[in-house]
Amino acid sequence: MQSMTLEQLRATASAGGVVGITLKGQGSGFFMEIATRSGQDAFLVKARSTEPRRFGSPNSALVVLRAIGIAVAQLDATNWNPDQKEVTQNRDSRAQAMRQAHEAAAYNQWLAGEIQASIDDPRPSIPHDEVMAEMDADIAALPKKKRA
Repeated sequence: MQSMTLEQLRATASAGGVVGITLKGQGSGFFMEIATRSGQDAFLVKARSTEPRRFGSPNSALVVLRAIGIAVAQLDATNWNPDQKEVTQNRDSRAQAMRQAHEAAAYNQWLAGEIQASIDDPRPSIPHDEVMAEMDADIAALPKKKRA
C-alpha cells in the first residue's frame, strides 16, 4: 500500500483521482485509507514522515476531509477500541526536546549577536594571510614541549 501526504491527497482529490475514503479504527485512533482511480490504495501519512497520520476521532478526520473538499467517507470501526491507551512519547522526553529547542534558540540568538558585533566593529579588517603569518610565528615561538 502506498502512502500519501495531505498535500498529495488534496492534489489527487482536486484532479478527480480519489474514488473513496475509509476511516479505519485501530486501537483508540483512526487512520485514513484512500482508494484511488489508479487502483493503488494509499494511507494518509504525516507531512515529513512515512508514519501514518493518526486521528483521535472520526470527527477530526472528517474536518480535514471536508477542508479538502471530500464530503463522503466510510467508517470501519472493526479494530477500534476507545478504551485502549495510545502509546506516545512521555512528558519527560517531550520536555527534554523543548529544553534542547530553547537552548538552540538561545545559542542562535547569541551567535547572531556576535556576528552583528563583528560586522559593526569600526576597526579595519586584517587580511587573512597576515593573521595566519602572525599565528604561525606565535606557534613557532612556543616551546617544543607544548606543541607536541
